[in-house]
Amino acid sequence: MGLIGMNQLTEEEKYEHFMKRIEAGEKIEADDWMPEEYRMALIKLISMHGISEIMGALPEKEWVPRAPSLRRKLGIMAKVQDEMGHGQLLLRVAEDLIKPLGKTREDLIQDLFSGRLKFHNVFHMPAPSWGDAGLIGWLVDGAAIITQTNMLNASYGPYARALKRICAEEVFHAQHGEAIIMALAEGSEQQREMLQDAINRWWESLLMFFGPDKAERTGSSKQDITIKYKIRTKTNEELRQDFFNKYIPRIKSLGLTVPDETMYYDEEQEKWIYQQPDWNKLKQIMKNQGPKSEERLKLRMTAYETNAWVREALGVKSKAM
Repeated sequence: MGLIGMNQLTEEEKYEHFMKRIEAGEKIEADDWMPEEYRMALIKLISMHGISEIMGALPEKEWVPRAPSLRRKLGIMAKVQDEMGHGQLLLRVAEDLIKPLGKTREDLIQDLFSGRLKFHNVFHMPAPSWGDAGLIGWLVDGAAIITQTNMLNASYGPYARALKRICAEEVFHAQHGEAIIMALAEGSEQQREMLQDAINRWWESLLMFFGPDKAERTGSSKQDITIKYKIRTKTNEELRQDFFNKYIPRIKSLGLTVPDETMYYDEEQEKWIYQQPDWNKLKQIMKNQGPKSEERLKLRMTAYETNAWVREALGVKSKAM
């Protein structure tokens, strides 16, 4: 239906037409009519995804000068560069959504600094060993792939198209991390201990990566809205179970363990039973009160201020901090 035709409809009729398009599997584009709830859900999801790609490069950036060989330095440097590119691509997608609201990409960066825009819980965590650097590529990027492939057929066309490129590159990132993990797992006892320590340190964050299940919260959430509008198809818990199915056997095959003695696979329910993480920790992290929250935000702000001249040279107006 053309723009003139849409303008002749009531808001209720526009919504019905929109939902029929969604149900028929059509892609919604940036200049199409969309309900405010859909637009806001996309803005929150895509802007957080984009800024998390940028902030997520910081833990691995710390290991570029400290990687154990030139080949490892080049590998992790390329990965950091890719993640920054993913962030720029996604913020460009988000920018088209916020433009009708009178906002720009600059506003998204300011929202990060003010705490209004959150970045993913895993990127508030420390990465003190080379084992952590490998684990981020292997399990954190592995969890990201599970989440993102669930949205490859998202109803919003620009996001779905961006995800195809991002997921293809994330597969290489996961393979890069797995190569580090395998080298450590086949190495000395000290290297295996380093790897096990990294798993122990990151396990709770990996559980929280997918967000709480309905049983762990009250009321509605963005997962309900994103499923309603076919931005994604699976719940948080279904994605977490997919992660377990893929990675628990791999962890065990390396002679490693997860720090949860209660965890087992229930054949009757066909699901993993596990100890819930402390969801209050997630709430604190999302208030930028995680172990590395302040440090990484300061690093991002310093880079932003230091490179202001580049934006000025390109004619991009910066807002006062």
